[in-house]
This record gives sequence, C-alpha cells and structure tokens, in this order.
Amino acid sequence: MEHYYWFALKAIPQVGNVTFRRLLERFATPEKVLQAPAEALASVKGVSKAAVASIKSYDYRVEAERECAAVRKCGVTVVDILAADYPPLLRELVDAPPYLYVKGTIAGLASAVAIVGSRRASTYGLVTTERLARELASRGITVVSGMARGVDTAAHRGALKGGGWTIGVLGCGIDVIYPPENKRLFEEMAAQGGLVSEFPLGTTPLAENFPRRNRIISGVCRGVLVVEAAENSGSLITAQYALEQGREVFAIPGNINASGSRGTNRLIKQGAKLVEGVEDILEELPLRTMVPADIRQPPQFNLTESEAGICTFLTDVPLQIDEIIVKSALTVGEVSAILLRLELKGAITQLPGKYFAII
Repeated sequence: MEHYYWFALKAIPQVGNVTFRRLLERFATPEKVLQAPAEALASVKGVSKAAVASIKSYDYRVEAERECAAVRKCGVTVVDILAADYPPLLRELVDAPPYLYVKGTIAGLASAVAIVGSRRASTYGLVTTERLARELASRGITVVSGMARGVDTAAHRGALKGGGWTIGVLGCGIDVIYPPENKRLFEEMAAQGGLVSEFPLGTTPLAENFPRRNRIISGVCRGVLVVEAAENSGSLITAQYALEQGREVFAIPGNINASGSRGTNRLIKQGAKLVEGVEDILEELPLRTMVPADIRQPPQFNLTESEAGICTFLTDVPLQIDEIIVKSALTVGEVSAILLRLELKGAITQLPGKYFAII
C-alpha cells in the first residue's frame, strides 16, 4: 500500500500530471493533498475549481486498492517523482509523470541515448540501428527505445548484443506485452536493463498512448537518434519533443527515393546532426557524462571454420540466403544449418526476406 495515495490522486478526474505536480509541490505528499480543505486546494496556482470539486467528491478507494493489488501481483516497482532513482532529466519536464512503473532497473538513465524509427524499417535501417545500438551500449551508454516493431526492436537487440543496458518505454501497461512477438525480448530486457510505463497496469496499447510515451523516450535521454521515418511519423513526434525539451537530435541519412527516409532527411535539413557512426553522437554528448558503473563484455562466439567462413561473406553487407549458397559453394542444407547455428549463438541476425547480417 506504499503508493496508495499516489494512485488515488492520479485516479481523480481533472487531476492531470501538471495539476498533480503543483499540488505535490504545495502539500508535499498526495495524502496531504487529499486531506486538504477545499480553500487550501483552491489557493494553489493553476488548480481549477473543477479539479478542487473533483478532489473533494471523488471516491478513489476502489481504483487505488485495485492498483495496489495489481502492483503486488505483478511484482513491479513504482518509482515516484520524489524518489532518488526517478530519472533526473524527466523530472525537469512540466508534465513529468508523478510516478513510473518499472521492471528491471532504470539506473542507467544518467547516460542514455534514444533510438527511434519506422516500424516498417528497411534492411538498411535495421542493420544500421542494431550496429549503432551495439556500439553505444559497448561504450556504457544506455539505449532507450519504445519496444515497437522495426527500429525499436533492433535498437534493443543491438544494445543487448553489445553487452550493455537498454530500457524500453511502453505505450501500454507494463504487464502487457506488445507487440506479442517481443515476449522473449521483454524478459531479456528486464534482466539487462528495464521496462518503463506511466500507464496503469492492464492498459491496452491504444493509439493515443504512443505520443505520450514518445515524450518520455526523449525526456529521459540526452539525445535522440532517428534512423528511418516517413513524413508525419511517430518518430518525428519524438524528435519534436526532444527539441522542445532541449535535447540533441540526430538522424541517419537515407535513400532520397525511399519514402521511409523523407522524415530523417528533412530533420537533417532542419539542423539535426547527420550520423554515420557513434562518434558523431559522442561529439555532441560529452563522454564524461556517460561513464558506466559497470560495462558488461559482449559475448565471444567460438565459431567453427565453416561458421567463420559464412560470417566473412556478411562482413560488409547483408546477404540473401541464395547469395550465401552461391558464394560458399555449399548445399542448401549445409548453409541453412550453419545459419541456424550462427543465429543461436547470436553472431548473426535474420532480416526480412531471408537476408542475414552480422550486427
């Protein structure tokens, strides 16, 4: 029942994040807010008459008790804005969530970069994302993204392969796995990083949740890298939040004929820093702010001669399985078996269209 009154105050109609914070600054705790007389509540700047009336009349008990029970059952942690481990950069936002639901840890957010992009990313976008995320993570930088398909998933996987930390910000309850095919990734991230949501447990991934999620992705980080984005995409919304929050914005240049590159290329025209490698990011975000307490070593792959031979073909560019068969002069069965072993070892990844790449 530790956060009972936090859940109670947040459940009250007319009490959004901004009003919650103003009341908290005045009365110090949610419990004291709920106990305050109407006259004292009304004296708080920016708190409307409707909010005061709602606070004094709304029966929050069922919702607060239900959320407390759900938190206990799911084993998640609630980190409120008064806690020392609340993300310091996020706390600066006017509409910062009063509390976050956390699985795993969010300790690595002191040195974090967000990577966002298209759910329907190209092979180029996926390979580039995973490579950059891996290299950032290997330098002790936490990689933050939104757990969506495409670029987000590639960013999280790259960070894990780099032996570092990665944090996923959800547009649903932290107990809801979305997209469902990322179940294993959720589990890995809870062990080597964390999952974060501002939404109550059980919240489904409604479309209107994702812009709110995006402001947290940018809000917890020092910079945001956009890999691929069509015009008017959610990734550009994240970039806009980043600019409003005073964060650095980076973009990967793309094919001028590809619709998925129009958003990123436009960001570069508007002043976003063009990124070809992690050094371009680190130049803008001083390394002294990104010294990890503990860097995990990336895995060593103990490849057989035939496995190493296949990997040499994938050094420069992803290849389709038929191209690998031709280059290796092996049978279909032999190549398929080798590729499967390499995937299981984590040495390569399979991309859409039966392409394979070293990440």
